[in-house]
Amino acid sequence: MKRSYIKNVTKCIGENVQVKGFIENLRISKSMVFIILRDITGKIQITIQRENSPVSNHLVSSLTNDSFLTVEGKIIENPYVKLGGIEIIPEKITAESIAESLPIVRRKMISKDNKKNLEKSKIDQRMDYRWIDLRSEENHLLLKVQTTLAQAIRSYLLNEDFIEIHTPKIIGTASESGSDVFEVKYFDKIAYLAQSPQFYKQMAMASGLEKIFEIGPVFRAEKSYTSKHTTEFTGVDIEISYIDSYIDIMKFEENLLTYALKQVSDMYKDEIKEYYDYDLTIPTTPFPVVKLKDLYDGLEEEFGYKIPDSEKNDLTTEAEKLSYDWVKKHYNHEFLFVTDFGVEKRAFYHMRDENGVPQGYDLIWKGVEITTGAQREHRLDRLKAQAKEKGLEKDVKFYLDFFKYGCPPHGGFGLGLDRLIMLIFNIGIKESMFIFRGPNRLTP
Repeated sequence: MKRSYIKNVTKCIGENVQVKGFIENLRISKSMVFIILRDITGKIQITIQRENSPVSNHLVSSLTNDSFLTVEGKIIENPYVKLGGIEIIPEKITAESIAESLPIVRRKMISKDNKKNLEKSKIDQRMDYRWIDLRSEENHLLLKVQTTLAQAIRSYLLNEDFIEIHTPKIIGTASESGSDVFEVKYFDKIAYLAQSPQFYKQMAMASGLEKIFEIGPVFRAEKSYTSKHTTEFTGVDIEISYIDSYIDIMKFEENLLTYALKQVSDMYKDEIKEYYDYDLTIPTTPFPVVKLKDLYDGLEEEFGYKIPDSEKNDLTTEAEKLSYDWVKKHYNHEFLFVTDFGVEKRAFYHMRDENGVPQGYDLIWKGVEITTGAQREHRLDRLKAQAKEKGLEKDVKFYLDFFKYGCPPHGGFGLGLDRLIMLIFNIGIKESMFIFRGPNRLTP
């Protein structure tokens, strides 16, 4: 018999079906057994009358929560069953895998008498057993949304005539500044894990590809222990030729994000609310824009937040957080573009205007940076000078070669897919990823 997904068996009243899944809940009494079976599409009740059932008592007695079963039986209507008013009366049950007692609690368990409540295990303990932690509707929803989000981004870009590329992740030179990179032994040399596909994105512009994107792994050797940092994540990187300024990049990104978040909302808004008690908002365009100095002036005036002049060329973490309150108050918006950063805090390849101001931006969503974007410097003489200014001219020689033989004006940005998921669900970065990597975590 061919397996049916649980979501489809509601149409099979009176028919024999085969379903497979994990035991989510198991109640065994002297005369009856009730099993809630779960697959990726839903849940169904399996009801066994022990005295008359072809299922052996020996098998029933061996069952445990999270064991994996194959069940064959008839779908019948039963208005007393809470799961859709149907149940399966089994003719055959095969215990494919019997689970041992679980080492973690995936969700808070509340007993009927309120005397034996079990608290959800701490996040790091759940990360130790991530494959078990993932066996929940909440976590399945995370990955379904991630799939929809990535597909929406890819579809939008393909409809705009972008070409998808895949850049090397083992590279011979540190990607941008020489810091925050992992060294790896590469035969008799030292290589690095790419902290960004930036140089190769720009090589694609010099290759005449005009509009490219990549969705792939990114590595950052940062010893950060915050709720938003990770040492490996999935990046969405985009580069566009023939732009007039970085404002073109900002407009493109806001339209891309609005489209992608609408696709997620259309499919999963109700489930996000049900499982995470969070209302996903589709942003309106244009997104608000503020210069860094003006934002600091506003934060000082309205929140008393003041920092030393030496720190005013970059956006501090606390200023990021406060910017959410500021943009909500002034624009009733969750997104905020911040421009006009100081030279010392921007990459050497960012174009500068006649006053030396980098032509780029950060995009902040709900008080968290999700993007750094910019128009790139494509003129070789200026690019050489800016690399030399930061002491990188020798390290990036191969990159500078891309601009010797003609290159159009261009710009782009990078997004962290996992950080977007984190903000969609209003959770920490560890929970937003299939597998988290941090300074102290290399397993599972």
